Amino acid sequence: MTSWWRRGAVYQIYPRSFADSDGDGVGDLRGATGRLDHLRDLGGGAIWISPFYPSPMADFGYDISDDTGVDPLFGSLEDFDRLVEEAGRRDIKVVVDFVGNHTSDRHRWFAESRASRDSPRRDWYVWRDGRADGVPPNDWVTAWKDRGPAWTWERDTAQWYLHSFLAEQPDLNWDNPEVEAAMFDVLRFWLDRGAGGFRLDVAYKLGKDPSLADNEPGHSHQEHWLTVHDRPRRLRSVLEEYDGAQPAALRSRSTSAPLRRRCAPRLRSERRSGPNATRSSSMTGWPTSLSMRLTCRLRPSWIVSSTRSWPSRRALAGAVRPSSRSTPSRSLRSVRSGTGGLATVAT
Repeated sequence: MTSWWRRGAVYQIYPRSFADSDGDGVGDLRGATGRLDHLRDLGGGAIWISPFYPSPMADFGYDISDDTGVDPLFGSLEDFDRLVEEAGRRDIKVVVDFVGNHTSDRHRWFAESRASRDSPRRDWYVWRDGRADGVPPNDWVTAWKDRGPAWTWERDTAQWYLHSFLAEQPDLNWDNPEVEAAMFDVLRFWLDRGAGGFRLDVAYKLGKDPSLADNEPGHSHQEHWLTVHDRPRRLRSVLEEYDGAQPAALRSRSTSAPLRRRCAPRLRSERRSGPNATRSSSMTGWPTSLSMRLTCRLRPSWIVSSTRSWPSRRALAGAVRPSSRSTPSRSLRSVRSGTGGLATVAT
């Protein structure tokens, strides 16, 4: 039987604007559940839900303050469970965002990390002394269109912390094994609740030069570092723990067939023509039309297939390079800009 991620369409849901179930003007998970029949009739085999986690919303939900919760704006964990169950009854998988590079500065991990240089979680984020008074540790810059220093000074502990995006989004230190273990537990939390896979946010940022050397012409030290290859491999192994298993959250309630947990499918944006054509915001990179259709391609994905050997380092690096605002080539399509969002994959 053809794997689920090889067939059907993947439909992106931006929860804030997709469907409002309670009339408060903000879309929510219950609203998405209420539209599942419509998505099934469109031929959707999976839905990818943009971040619905607790967040101060400095970056539209990509600044997460609790990786294992639901923001009250969008509902509750029980609402997520019902969405997964009802989607399963319609043979629709639920793919959620995995924002591994950073957290919100309101996350309890960062609150502990910034409290003291002696904090047990100090090394969960990237802290360094400056080169001189008022001078950041290196020349790394943020990934926004209007770039600036990727470092912010923390007065209380007199060190700089790294953030690839907003200062409210401090980077996790993936060179600390405790961080990787904690983030893989986040995957397990959602897999146990029935998630069918994950869309990886800014995967290319998971590998950085641990020496924090300055960038060189044509050679970045702040992204695409060699460690970016091994981390998705280990992430893949977490999903393989669940292959063929029925999600714990559904075992007592659902009579649907066991979900096959696979990672995020190969995605391609289908841009509409005419007055509702997809456009990108120059400030955030988000499409101003959020009704795009994402289709699943028939080739195995570098992060999905557990039965094929891994591609070469060159192919893998190409699979996770940041997307561009330029016109997509014949073999590459993207939705968001290099500021974050969709990792560009070959189609």
